[in-house]
Amino acid sequence: MYKNYNTKQVTLSLNLDIYLEENDIAFAIDELVENIPVDVFSVFEHRMGTSSYHPKMMLKLILCGYTQSIFSGRKIEAMSKDSIRAMWLTQSQTHNFRTINRFRVNPLVQPILQECFIQFRNQLVSQQLIDEEAIFIDGTKLEANANKYTFVWKKSTQRYEESLREKSKSYYQQLVEEQIIPSICSEDDELNTENLKQIIDELEMKVSDLSTKIENTSDVQERKELRSERKEPKKALKAFSDFIYRKQKYKEQHDIYDGRNSYSKTDHDATFMRMKDDHMMNGQLKPGYNVQIATNHQYVLAYETFSNPTDFKTMIPFLDTIKKSYFDLPKYIVADAGYGSEENYQAILDDFERTPLITYTMYQKEHTKKYKQNPFIPDNWIYNELADTYICPNNREVKFRNYSTRTDKSGFKRQLKMYECESCLNCPVRALCTRAKSSKNRVIQRNGNWEYFKAHVRELLKEDVTGEIYRQRKIDVEPAFGNLKANLAFNRFSVRGKDKISQELGFALMALNLRKLRKNRKDISERARKNKHSEMRGFILECLFSVKRLLGQPLFSFFML
Repeated sequence: MYKNYNTKQVTLSLNLDIYLEENDIAFAIDELVENIPVDVFSVFEHRMGTSSYHPKMMLKLILCGYTQSIFSGRKIEAMSKDSIRAMWLTQSQTHNFRTINRFRVNPLVQPILQECFIQFRNQLVSQQLIDEEAIFIDGTKLEANANKYTFVWKKSTQRYEESLREKSKSYYQQLVEEQIIPSICSEDDELNTENLKQIIDELEMKVSDLSTKIENTSDVQERKELRSERKEPKKALKAFSDFIYRKQKYKEQHDIYDGRNSYSKTDHDATFMRMKDDHMMNGQLKPGYNVQIATNHQYVLAYETFSNPTDFKTMIPFLDTIKKSYFDLPKYIVADAGYGSEENYQAILDDFERTPLITYTMYQKEHTKKYKQNPFIPDNWIYNELADTYICPNNREVKFRNYSTRTDKSGFKRQLKMYECESCLNCPVRALCTRAKSSKNRVIQRNGNWEYFKAHVRELLKEDVTGEIYRQRKIDVEPAFGNLKANLAFNRFSVRGKDKISQELGFALMALNLRKLRKNRKDISERARKNKHSEMRGFILECLFSVKRLLGQPLFSFFML
């Protein structure tokens, strides 16, 4: 006997949610989007043209697709037609993939995504799934949707620009010497764009005059001489037209670099970065973005994308973004040694007025026995505070020499004190102590501000409370990246441009949060069900033992009856 099955039978349409599991992820998506204030979606309202799909519904559909690792617009369109949870979220409304793609890259979606993260965090706080004591910050590199071989390097541009400068100057001087054009600027001045345009104007006039003379003469020999005379100005005109085109192109390239060392021709915001090694341990240099996230209990609470491959330069702008767009910064800012710099410590303590739980590059090495017993490291030298001198391994004084100020590329200034050994001449351990030339003494530099920050961090990490918070970093922020790349399979952006990839990343990270929330709720339900069964089983056993005591016979005999 089979269960009744007939595809020709007419059935009444029911609510699709009855086909979904109790803790299906569709309910989490619906709850999140419905909690967003209605006025946030008002930017999509319009009175002209045909009616459009509701932005709530579009947001739910795309989030549903991303939670199932579906990132293609065409595949999301197919999912909306054959997935029960997608049909319930959209109320069986179908969409074209172009509509889906236009919505997820629309600039108006960015504030809605930010509101999603704000509402999601409020939901987690109210349910006591996260705490508000600390955030854990880390970054990873994701590949851009750009050609791997159409790269432009800043050093190459500078080299070609210098070659262009020398070539154009030499050619200009040659034209002046041959009296093809008059002198426009002095020999020492560099040819700028205006000078190149003047040279082109002079050459055009010269070529035009010669062409007019050729047309007005009928003498064959004279025409031949004029054509020969016109040959060099015509050649120079073509060359200087190319010079001015290349000069403008190099200027545009410098504008695109914006402090970076490279960019991709197919996505100007993407920078070539060293990705993780592949299975053959080959370093991968690909166009990508530096993704920064802030987490708590493995939930992503805020994010931002950068074109800069280094992490320590992203800390301050990322904290500014969190403070302005997401939530107030918690008491503790936790990150790894890649963010440990004097500028970051100073900004967190003074500007943001928070506590940094961030190690620095040499933190682990300073605690090793080898480092502490190395006599040639200045940190292990004896310091005389009154005389402001150090004692080197050869018992010679390293005296204060002068103050120095160092300014990095971002404009941050470091105040240094320079110390120089009184004499390294005939020192038996000179080769082990310094690499300076034989005629120079060893010079060391000390940064009092940096040493204070390092000592402050060491003290914080020794304390029980703050030390425990820092140790939680590895099991908090690192799994978020693992889930994003391995479980969600989000390894490469599908759109181009920093603004568009930022929005796509927002969908992916929110999908990651919803998947984790669903798993936590499912685990809580399973534990509650098991506890209920255990309580019921205990109640039944207690009743049986009560009956046994009342009858006064063994429990086995009671069952036999």
